[in-house]
Amino acid sequence: MSRHLLLVMLAIPIPVPGAPVSRLSLALLALAALSAPVSAATLEEMAGQMIVVGFQGTSANANSVQALADDIAEGHIGGVMFLKTNVASLGAVREMNALFRAASPDLPPFITLDQEGGAVERLTKDVGFTEIPNAATIAARNAPDAAEAIYARMAAGIADLGFSVNFGPVADLATNPDNQVIARFGRAFSADPAVVTDYDAAFIRAHRASGVLTSLKHFPGHGSSTADSHEGFVDITKTWDPVELDPYRALIAADMVDMVMVGHLYHADYADRDGETPSSLSPRWIDGVLRQELGFDGVVISDDLEMGAIRDHFTLEQTVNKAVRAGMDILLFSNTAKYRAGLGDEIRAILLAEAAADPAFAARIEQSYQRIVTLKTRIGG
Repeated sequence: MSRHLLLVMLAIPIPVPGAPVSRLSLALLALAALSAPVSAATLEEMAGQMIVVGFQGTSANANSVQALADDIAEGHIGGVMFLKTNVASLGAVREMNALFRAASPDLPPFITLDQEGGAVERLTKDVGFTEIPNAATIAARNAPDAAEAIYARMAAGIADLGFSVNFGPVADLATNPDNQVIARFGRAFSADPAVVTDYDAAFIRAHRASGVLTSLKHFPGHGSSTADSHEGFVDITKTWDPVELDPYRALIAADMVDMVMVGHLYHADYADRDGETPSSLSPRWIDGVLRQELGFDGVVISDDLEMGAIRDHFTLEQTVNKAVRAGMDILLFSNTAKYRAGLGDEIRAILLAEAAADPAFAARIEQSYQRIVTLKTRIGG
């Protein structure tokens, strides 16, 4: 049994089997998760929880997958990211995810994928998974309650395979019909923030019912952009409108947000003094707008930090340091730009070196660890 879990268990009355869990027990669980882990874990373990990486391999027997499970067990990483290239069959996915979960049963890993529907799906009909339409089509054909039923079936399938996080729903507004990455693929529910909020809430409720965490994306709003951050620098200074924050504001106020995924979007009015800093590396966006203005105190995760908007302008060390100082809790790397099995080790080494040199940076790691552990208590079995 891990040290942090033991401390959490000692702080909570053991419920009688079959009896309802009281509000007091839930409150104590949250309090223990917030207070116990920092004293129970090493800084290296805390830093490891901030790292989610992509991998190579399609079966639990693959050496690369076994090594990844070892990294999870040792606390070197906090989770993994599935791409379509990792999905050979549903059975193989289920076995890999069982391996990952068994590697850290007390502090379950974030086992993540993008399964929005439409063009953005890692699980497809080719491997026997039931596909659904994109967000624009769902909203056009279904009321929110009917959409929730559709997403509930999808979420149940995701949970059955062992995933714990689905990177969705999209909170972007379809305000630019020529947008290359959102409107082009029908990924936004609407240009109306109220409509987007309603369907985002349906998506989230459906996943929560299956014990799957979700992540609003792509903060502060990719729907008005005229470029694709996968390819390079994206400037939203002239296109972005504050109304794009409305879905985040409403869902945060309703306590409907597990994570917020921050995109790589530059806005001159929110840039740092040291240059053209995208939102994923910007304290003005993360600590300023998201945390202070919108009141979000949960887990903040980056969009893939190997996208062109980042890798073409920042070194790995710069990316990690800037993201954490900006308020990022989870550093997401697809590990596709230049694959290496030891990428997680490289990221963790950067975190620890900076923490050794700067107590304020070490404190940021502790804050992120608190948020991550608290969120992981909600992962379904």
